[in-house]
Amino acid sequence: MPDRCSWANSDPLYVTYHDEEWGVPVHDDRTFFEFINLEGAQAGLSWLTILRKREGYREAFANWDVEKVAQFTEEDQARLLENPGIIRNRAKIKATIGNAKAFIEIQKEFGSFDKYIWGFVGGTTIKNRESDVPAKTPESDAMSKDLLKRGFKFVGSTICYAFMQATGLVDDHAATCFRHQDS
Repeated sequence: MPDRCSWANSDPLYVTYHDEEWGVPVHDDRTFFEFINLEGAQAGLSWLTILRKREGYREAFANWDVEKVAQFTEEDQARLLENPGIIRNRAKIKATIGNAKAFIEIQKEFGSFDKYIWGFVGGTTIKNRESDVPAKTPESDAMSKDLLKRGFKFVGSTICYAFMQATGLVDDHAATCFRHQDS
């Protein structure tokens, strides 16, 4: 069995997520839309809770089709509040729909969300070499501030840092982890 980051050695969902996704650089807008909203949904909960509901989220939010989610109505919100496959929190559901609208505006302005979001790290993955992984950084602070200004919700600096880790904008794999990349 390969060495992994310590958090990935507990639940099989964690192991698969760590081994196949966490920290892999993303350049797909649909994947970015999924992760920014899943990270926000996780606020106050465990990531394992979100991983267990991930398929439910995909079904509930049109497979993360940002154009479709931006068109969700009050009736859709009411339907989602009854959906046990997701976190049934009114503010988080409403935020996801609002985030879709703000996401589209960024795509229009920058050509893609990918181009916009990678600008916060200069287009290159930040490879941390600290023994203690930070909860937030100046880059996540700047990202949070700008996303909030653009109308996003549930995108505080700590959530943005987790989003950066998940999508490979930063590499926080432990030095002993088989996914750790030396630069």
